[in-house]
Amino acid sequence: MVGRNDTTTPPTAALSLVLVVVMMSAAAPPSEAQLSSSSSFYDSTCPDALATIRTSVRAAIARERRMAASLLRLHFHDCFVQGCDASILLDDSPTVVSEKNAAPNRGSARGYEVIDSAKSAVEKICPGVVSCADILSVAARDASVYVGGPTWNVKLGRRDSRTASLSLAEAELPSFKESAQGLIAIFSRKNGMTARDMVALSGAHTLGQAQCQFFRDRVYSNGTHIDAGFASTRRRGCPSSGGDTNLAPLDLVTPNSFDNNYFKNLQQKKGLLESDQVLFNNGPTDSIVAEYSSSPATFKSDFAAAMVKMGDIEPLTGSAGEIRRICSALNS
Repeated sequence: MVGRNDTTTPPTAALSLVLVVVMMSAAAPPSEAQLSSSSSFYDSTCPDALATIRTSVRAAIARERRMAASLLRLHFHDCFVQGCDASILLDDSPTVVSEKNAAPNRGSARGYEVIDSAKSAVEKICPGVVSCADILSVAARDASVYVGGPTWNVKLGRRDSRTASLSLAEAELPSFKESAQGLIAIFSRKNGMTARDMVALSGAHTLGQAQCQFFRDRVYSNGTHIDAGFASTRRRGCPSSGGDTNLAPLDLVTPNSFDNNYFKNLQQKKGLLESDQVLFNNGPTDSIVAEYSSSPATFKSDFAAAMVKMGDIEPLTGSAGEIRRICSALNS
């Protein structure tokens, strides 16, 4: 029996409430798609995708060990400019101003052909399924593993951008002369990456080489924050003028292996780039460098975690962007 104080909704009011809820649900935007943490993401659509990418990456690094560093850097330079969307891979076109021509990339970013080769191989077995952005992310992980670095679970499901931004590449990629505080600020704007994330990712400089034009000022500075013998050695291959593209290893001890010698070099004032040495220069990241120098396991663990975090920077998912057929060009 219904009493006077009963709060049961009358049938007509209940129907109205249901209609309102349905209408609100229909009007609400769909939830934003997320990257998948499952390595089985492509199992039903392209089961051999990851193995095919790995084969291409291993073959490239077997031909040239330096390529491991180049692929890690290419992934980093992609993610820091409008997110991990393969925008760095696009060539100039009537609608695209390529990021390849930005100062931080021009003449130094490498590995495009490795990604193109992996994409071509994947397209042969499952066309239009695997994005260039996912291939670049997986290639970076596989490159690390091949040269003794850590592995990590690469999230999948990125889509490729239909735009690129040379101006953002010029503005948002760190300079080789960046200060420690500047680096911390730049990274904090990218998915809230911390100073620890930044130092860990800087440890990728345990691999690869840099051009003379990027370390000339440092080795000729006669400053107090560079080992004199190290500076003298580096000057031999880097004249005070000319020889801009002459190369020197970022890690003078084990330049082709992923280890923690980079951090030990910093403690000895033997960082090649200014943006390397500022990490250990009586500043806010000295203690992190010291920790990584004494614990290679901690460095590798933190590097892997930071790579996962970097891979989460503003990905295109769901129906955004496209799956490019060729990584260097938009679909027609």
